[in-house]
Amino acid sequence: SDLFVEIAWGLVKSKQPFLWVVRKKMVNGSENAFPSEFLEVVAAGKGHVVTWAPQEQVLAHVAIGGFWTHCGWNSTMESICEGVPMICLPLFADQTINVRVITDILGVGLQLEKGPRRDEIEMAIRTLMVEEKGRQMRQSAAVLKEKAKICLREGGSSHESLNKLTAHILSFANAKRTTS
Repeated sequence: SDLFVEIAWGLVKSKQPFLWVVRKKMVNGSENAFPSEFLEVVAAGKGHVVTWAPQEQVLAHVAIGGFWTHCGWNSTMESICEGVPMICLPLFADQTINVRVITDILGVGLQLEKGPRRDEIEMAIRTLMVEEKGRQMRQSAAVLKEKAKICLREGGSSHESLNKLTAHILSFANAKRTTS
């Protein structure tokens, strides 16, 4: 795929360390689709390509400075809960709405337009990782992480909402037992 090659070149040109998860068969012939200069960067230890990674654990690692995402809700929440700013490339459905929240409201992401070219990818990575705008996004993401912790801890709003939902669901089971 053209996008696959453009991402590879954008990563190389950004001169930033990276971890790229490329699932097997995600791109036809992906094993052979990497540009040679990209493979040299990986061989030099400046980047890693894997077929799978535990996303939440990766996002929680202190070495992670940004996250390229399609902006699905789970990935968005995981990134926010770990305080990691995002490079966003939404594909469809709720992702296009989520990206507006991430970029325009929360200020913790940069949006790439559909079919980005290597220079745009390089610029987004460099903006996120080395520019003042990226530093500001990391600060905003850190603030959101702390707010999420408050909501998720015992007594927090998310914790309480989950308890209420659980109690509501259990009430159906209890009601069924009493009528049987």
